[in-house]
Amino acid sequence: VRELLEALQAVSERPLVLREIPLRDGETVTGHVDLVSERAFKWNPGKPSELIELPDSIKDRQFEARTELLESLADFDDKLMEDLLEDVVPATGDVYGHLAKTLQEDQIVPVFFGSAEHDNGVRRLLKALRHEAPEPSQTAERLGLDAAASDPTARVFKTFHAGHTGKLSMARVWAGEIADGMTLNGSRLSGLHRLLGQKQDKLAKAGAGEVVALGRMDDVATGDTVSASGKAQSEGWPEPLKPLFSLAIHAENRADEVKLSGALSKIVEEDSSLSVESSQDTGEFLLWGQGEMHLLIAIDRLRNRNNLTVKSQRPQVPYKETIRKPVSQHARHKKQSGGHGQFGDVHVDIKPLPRGSGFQFAQTISGGVVPRQYFSSIEGGIKDYLVRGPLGFPVVDISVTLTDGQFHAVDSSDMAFKAAAQLAMREGMPKCNPVLLEPIFQVDIALPNEFTSKIQRLVSGRRGQIVGFDAKPGWKGWDEVSVRLPQSEMHDLIVELRSMTLGVGTFQWKLDNLQDLTGRDADKVVADRAEALAQ
Repeated sequence: VRELLEALQAVSERPLVLREIPLRDGETVTGHVDLVSERAFKWNPGKPSELIELPDSIKDRQFEARTELLESLADFDDKLMEDLLEDVVPATGDVYGHLAKTLQEDQIVPVFFGSAEHDNGVRRLLKALRHEAPEPSQTAERLGLDAAASDPTARVFKTFHAGHTGKLSMARVWAGEIADGMTLNGSRLSGLHRLLGQKQDKLAKAGAGEVVALGRMDDVATGDTVSASGKAQSEGWPEPLKPLFSLAIHAENRADEVKLSGALSKIVEEDSSLSVESSQDTGEFLLWGQGEMHLLIAIDRLRNRNNLTVKSQRPQVPYKETIRKPVSQHARHKKQSGGHGQFGDVHVDIKPLPRGSGFQFAQTISGGVVPRQYFSSIEGGIKDYLVRGPLGFPVVDISVTLTDGQFHAVDSSDMAFKAAAQLAMREGMPKCNPVLLEPIFQVDIALPNEFTSKIQRLVSGRRGQIVGFDAKPGWKGWDEVSVRLPQSEMHDLIVELRSMTLGVGTFQWKLDNLQDLTGRDADKVVADRAEALAQ
């Protein structure tokens, strides 16, 4: 516990104040000593802890830890500091008062420990919250709400979907009294419950400070403030966390794809740090979250709740390709099969464009050698080809100009000229020195400055480049390192970064540019693509 506290203190701006120390039987934690009341408790799984005599073996450690607690509190109270300097032992009630005051003024972070699985230490935590955390009226005022207002008001802080009751919106009542059947934000409340695990106790009403579940509020989202008037507004709800890790997913049974889409929308509503995306570049359905375990838990939830077996894999990288040199190409599509045939003849100039220019089509036809009515079909045929170039990827940053051609008064058609344009591209593009393009991301990594020196190894091992670093604004003892990384090296970046930084490092990212990829890495990507397309 001591080592963990020291590690966490290194990344916390506020003092972490240990409220209890463990009692041990060998390597097993069997209870705790409350540093304020100086009483020892033996844990009983599933039952309240048992008050026991303070063991002699722990008294020295208890005295040391209690002294550290009092010294932390004295940093915020001159009278307590004077008492400690004069060896005056403060009364237990006064210590509780100091703890409540410093917590409510956001000056310290109290630290408890326990085991939720065995219900050990949980009651102690709940008691501290009840007696020391700010009163509902204080928090309502901080959020910009009038706790004394007659307008019943609550804020939804969690949403989940239960199989037998449907959507439940967990909310804390801040003002007035919420009653079953009441209309909140224009929606009728259908069921008011107090929850304890899976157990639901139906309520007729709930007052300020109570945490309740609002039934079937389909139009209400996590973070919303609801009231009888529909006019109450509150402050301070955080933006959803930006996703850091993704997996490509699909239902094992293709018939379950529609069911999967509905189940995912519910999971995302429950956890706003999850998101889903249909990738236009690769055609994959992506599930985004905060890390590998986060997504695996979500996939496991899909199986347990919805009986959906979901397959997941590493997402494809949306490589592109372009060309390095211009080429002029002639192509003719001619086909006779009785009756009207097919005839289209085109001359095109294919040229590279600066990065980011996209695709441009032009024509310099003169003399009507190709009627204007066929220009759009020729452009359409070119675009159809560009979906998959000679390397197997979408083609970008090229211009194609129609310079000449021929037509037949009877056999020419939109379809014939479209086929001729595709043939010209298919024959001309391999001559243009095609090159693979890989997406490069700008990544801003935030981490405690004691770990900044390790970033070079992380970045260089992923073919990246550091472009600068500075102190992170508003974060004491933190740095922000700007790097450029290939998207192919981004997949498990958050896993390694957290391992390197005691779990606290994070990053933000955005697409920076497309960059040429050559050599052995490019050859492998092209070979893998060819193999995938052949299946």
